[in-house]
Parts: sequence; structure tokens; C-alpha cells
Amino acid sequence: MQNFTFQNGTKIIFGKDQEQLVGQEAVHYGEKLLLHYGGGSIKESGLYDIVVQSLHEQGVEIIELGGVKPNPRVSLVREGVTLCKEHNIDFILAVGGGSVIDSAKAIAAGANYDGDIWDFFTGKSSVTDCLPIGVVLTIPAAGSESSAGSVVTNEEGDYKRAVGHDTMRPKFAILNPVLTYTLPSYQTACGITDMISHILERYFTNEKNVELTDRLCEATLKTIINNAHTVIEDPTNYAARAEIMWAGTLAHNDLLNTGRIGDWGSHDIEHEISGIYDIAHGAGLAIIFPAWMKYVYKHDVNRFVQFANRVWDVEIDLNDVEKTALAGIKKTEQFFSSIGMPITLKEANIGEEHFGEMAKKGTERGSLGNFIKLHEADVFEIYQLAK
Repeated sequence: MQNFTFQNGTKIIFGKDQEQLVGQEAVHYGEKLLLHYGGGSIKESGLYDIVVQSLHEQGVEIIELGGVKPNPRVSLVREGVTLCKEHNIDFILAVGGGSVIDSAKAIAAGANYDGDIWDFFTGKSSVTDCLPIGVVLTIPAAGSESSAGSVVTNEEGDYKRAVGHDTMRPKFAILNPVLTYTLPSYQTACGITDMISHILERYFTNEKNVELTDRLCEATLKTIINNAHTVIEDPTNYAARAEIMWAGTLAHNDLLNTGRIGDWGSHDIEHEISGIYDIAHGAGLAIIFPAWMKYVYKHDVNRFVQFANRVWDVEIDLNDVEKTALAGIKKTEQFFSSIGMPITLKEANIGEEHFGEMAKKGTERGSLGNFIKLHEADVFEIYQLAK
């Protein structure tokens, strides 16, 4: 087990009607707030009115910036940075899912920076300080509500890149499973795939003697799997929605990777796909993760056997452990398909024309992953396996 320091400073406020407390939480961080959100769904649902009323009751002044799209754009982030500087914003409130939260984090980082926000995503500069951020979560998926990272897309060159710093971790996150009742089934499935992928990135490690976090990963995976079809078939099942929502947070709040080194190659490989094709991140991961598994499983067959047995209840064939490992990969693929996710690039109407470009762009700053190091040729082969 690796040495580690674990400190997650996000206050989680979970349960029915908790969004009504947003004003009481936000006012601790200042009197002028940037309210950041996506399209019109929070207004149609009535959530916008609840949030605004709660903020006004606490005397908080609101500056608004809507329009966040999936795979959030750096152009809107730049608008948000300008607003923060012009209005001397104290605090940013993100109302939405991972894209809104990631956009808010980038704005928060840029508000105290004299250069261009994209400098952080290219490594030209480092985040040192952020405006405080709060969250009202509407889509359980990315886990951004208590993580320290942000992923943003630059329309110039179709680059999708990540940056992280502990000051980007939200101060509080309000999670009401009821707010997820109206999510379309496809969006729910994309979220489920995203949170599963966050756990798998941590699970496939070269670190030995990490039994506790192995078991935590496996338990969280099984909880998601056990409730996935329920939330898709019965969207207003509060118990199942609550399990999924909390699992999504635990999948990415850094607890599950304590003492271990995760991989993250699949996320980087997928970022190239959604950067160019604007596919939903979860859908891209459903395609790439099984392909990555097929490419790397021989590196540590026993870990894949453990995964197949403990997560998918595949009986271990002691005479052919490779068969067991492959059965676990197949079960993963079948599960993604069963919840409506594409499992090949062809299903997502993505051809081979950009494989070389994506493999080159994805590795231009060095190899990807930690389970095994992936170079340009490796990434190209994973795209081939995914087609």
C-alpha cells in the first residue's frame, strides 16, 4: 500500500428537499454569487426558482451564466471568468451535472489568474487558488461534486483536457435524489457508466496489498450494478436513485484510491473521442473500457480474475484462469449494452478516419495510463479493438 493523505473538504448535504438550504450554505462564502447552469431544465423543473429564492432570502446578489453544454467549452468558461472579474464575484454556485460543475471549477480557477484559463489545461501554468464553489447536483455521474478535478473542451483543435487542484474541490454539495427523477434513461445510463469507470480506473492498479480498497471498490460497483436497471425502468424509485447518487460521489471523491495508484488511460483515450465527436462521456467510456481491458488483461490476469469473480460472480476456472478473466470483461460489455450504452465505435456512428489523429494527440504529452504505459501505437490498437 502506498503512503497517502486523505482529506476531502466537501460538505455533503443529502436527501429530500435539501436544495432549499442552498442560501444558508452559500452566504458563508460571500454576498455576490455567480449562478452557473446548463440549459432550461432547471427552470422547467422549478429548481431554479427554489435556488434563487433561497439565495435571495439570505441577501445574496446573483449574477447568472447559463448555457453549459456536455463536454463543457472553454469559450463559456472565459465568459464566466470575465463576469467574475467585472462583478467581483465571491462565490460560484453550480446547479447541474458534471459538465456544469467542471465549467464552474475552471471559472473559479481563472477568476484569480491574469492569463488565459486554457494555460492550466496545457500545463503552461498551475492552479494555486480558486474562488469557493458550491453545488446543487442534478445528474449523478461525474463525481465532480466532491472531486478536485475539471475537464474542459477547447473548440480550437477539439482538445479535451483535465486539470486538478485541491482548491477546486467544492465547499458543499447538495444531493437530492428526487432531482434525478426526470433524467432521460440514456442520460441516467451514461452517468452509471461514468461512475463505474471511475471505480475501474482505480481498481486496476499494480499496487499490492490493497485489500480494503479493493473491497470498497467491489462493493460500490455491485451496488451500482444492482440498482442500475431499477432506476432506468422505474425512474421515481427513491431508494434506488439514492443508492446510485451516493455511489457516484463515492466513486470519485478519492476515498477508493487511497493507498493505490490508478490507471486513467481509458479516460484519456475517451477524451479524444468526445473532443472530436462530442459524444457523451459515459457512452465513450462504455466503448473504450472493454477495449482497454482486452488489450491489457494479460499484464495481471489474476486481478482480472478477481474482478470477474467478486464483481460479476463468475466462477473461477482454475484450469483456465484466462477464460475467467475474459468472462469478466464480457460481462462488463454486456452490462453496458443492457443499459442502452454503445459498446463499439460503429454503434456510435464513429469511423476509423481519426484513429491516427486521436492516438497522436492523446499521447503528445507522454504515455497514458499506469497499469501499463500506453504509447501512440497502443492507443491506436485500442481504438481498433473498439471499432
